[in-house]
Parts: sequence; structure tokens; C-alpha cells
Amino acid sequence: MKALILYSSRDGQTHAIASYIANELKEKCSCDVVDLAHAERVDLKSYDQVMIGASIRYGHFNPVLDKFVKKHAETLNRMPSAFFGVNLTARKPEKRTPQTNAYVRKFLLASPWEPAMCGVFAGALRYPRYRWFDKVMIQLIMRMTGGETDTRKEVEYTDWQQVAKFAEDFGQISYKKSH
Repeated sequence: MKALILYSSRDGQTHAIASYIANELKEKCSCDVVDLAHAERVDLKSYDQVMIGASIRYGHFNPVLDKFVKKHAETLNRMPSAFFGVNLTARKPEKRTPQTNAYVRKFLLASPWEPAMCGVFAGALRYPRYRWFDKVMIQLIMRMTGGETDTRKEVEYTDWQQVAKFAEDFGQISYKKSH
């Protein structure tokens, strides 16, 4: 079995999640992890299954996600596939499902792709790494939503057990499909 995990990451947390999932799957299949920004030449047909993960910034996924999905929707819909969104809203447990996370719900409703599995993971808050403008804007958003506002802090909200379970479930899709 061969799996492809594509990701779009702004500050590295979605890449870290994609890499973690690939590591969790290594017993069941070989995995390639590729940045969506560099995926234009990827041949999806050479993979048995595909997962795409993307992060939210200022309420939007990177446009490269929508472009890729629209271009490859037919192929994606014919194979075992999964999608996961990463955002700080999901730091609240009640916002960690595709049904309760507005960003993921909106994407799925507008997308021609219908992944077999969907997940939502909390990202990380990395104030010291942000440019001045992003630091101020994210701090404002966090103040409005009751989040961390100390710009000296880095807080990782990702629930790695939730990510491991998602990887395990994705591995089962491929396993069932091939046996």
C-alpha cells in the first residue's frame, strides 16, 4: 500500500500533524508527505489512498487547497481519501468535528470532493514566531474568543491522541480496501 499525505501549513503545525500521521501509518503502508504548494506534478493514480490537511489563517484555507481539490476531485472521489483541517478554534473540544467547526463545514459544503473521512485538529499558537502584524491580529482574535493573549508564549493545542486515532482509522480504510 502506498499513501500520499498532502498538506498546506502556514506556521508548521499542519506539516507536523501530516508527518505524525505518516509515522503512525508506516507499519501499514509507505507514505509520501508533500506540501500542496509543490504538488502540481504529483500523480494521484500512483497512490492507493490520499489524505489532505490544511490550516486556517484569518478564516480561510490557503487557496492552493481549493485549486488542487477542484482540479483532482474526480480522482480523489474514486479512491479512499481523507481531509483534516487545523485551526485555533478547535482548541475548544466542542469545535473539533467537521459538523461543529465552521471552517471545515464550509469547505466541505463548497467542495466537489467528498472525502471518506474528515477530521479537525487544534493547531498551535506561536506568538514569538509571528511577524508584528500577524501577532497583533491573532492576539486580537484570541482576545475576542477567550484565548491566550500573552505574546511571549507558544501554546500547542493539538490533541495528539486524536491525531493518532485519525491515522489509525485512515489506515483501516486502506486495509479494508486492499483485503
